[in-house]
Amino acid sequence: MTSPFDTPLTSLTGGALDTAQFAGKAVLVVNVASRCGFTPQYEGLENLQKEYGDRGFTVLGVPCNQFKGQEPGSEEEIAEYCSATWGTTFPMTGKVEVNGAERHPLYTALVDVPDAEGAAGDVAWNFEKFLVSPAGEVVGRFRSRTTPEDAALRSAVEAQLPA
Repeated sequence: MTSPFDTPLTSLTGGALDTAQFAGKAVLVVNVASRCGFTPQYEGLENLQKEYGDRGFTVLGVPCNQFKGQEPGSEEEIAEYCSATWGTTFPMTGKVEVNGAERHPLYTALVDVPDAEGAAGDVAWNFEKFLVSPAGEVVGRFRSRTTPEDAALRSAVEAQLPA
């Protein structure tokens, strides 16, 4: 089985992102944006990171500017904003496209997974979440309105934590 993390990723702070850090972990991949109505979800994502990070879990933030230009800054500006405003400690990639002809291969591996209503395909908006199992299988998809505090999302994360 191939993992969504078999493709190279760049780090928000420059250089290659070490995708080996995701091996054997449950990973919540989230396309993020700094100027979106859902941006306050950063707080909940960081809370998930703090609560489950030492139990084999991580959030992976993926900045994307494809939705009404809501992530316009440079990678340095995004990193500074997330750290200063939300105190984020989870890894983040460089900016990517999640839809269209330039879709990053990470998202090619994610978007075929349906959400709870059975809908798959393109990412609909910022802060859409994909849960990847420790084995590298995409096991869940949660739309933007599903907050990090949502009981179904938290239950899905807990079910994927390594034993």
